[in-house]
Amino acid sequence: MIKKISDKDKKDWQKFINSTDKLENKDQKIYSSPKRYIEKTIDLHGYTLEEANKKMTSYIEECYSKGINKINVITGKGLRSKNLNDPYQSSNLSILKYSVPSFIKNNDQLMSRIISIDFEAVEDPSTGNFDIFLKKKK
Repeated sequence: MIKKISDKDKKDWQKFINSTDKLENKDQKIYSSPKRYIEKTIDLHGYTLEEANKKMTSYIEECYSKGINKINVITGKGLRSKNLNDPYQSSNLSILKYSVPSFIKNNDQLMSRIISIDFEAVEDPSTGNFDIFLKKKK
């Protein structure tokens, strides 16, 4: 189907071509300056609870002092944790996925360096990692 261009459309087009007005770049809004993170990752697979907590304490302090603002903490999902077979241990607190964020949240010194912890990822059974967002060093 061939559609004829009306005289009004032709005039509008000619007016547009001759105009010095600039069009708004809509792509600029979408792609302009997304939040950039300086990110590091730590993998806690194979650590005991005590080792993982000590490692996270020193790692958060190190990242904070170096200006890192996002830490991706890989804990695993806890599906192969030997603690699941022990009826005398809490399955939620003995697995690194739950215990490490809880340890960090209850440590005032660490929390003074942290903006937020992604607890949604901690509670999601399909993920084995979470993010920590750090404040800027003063």
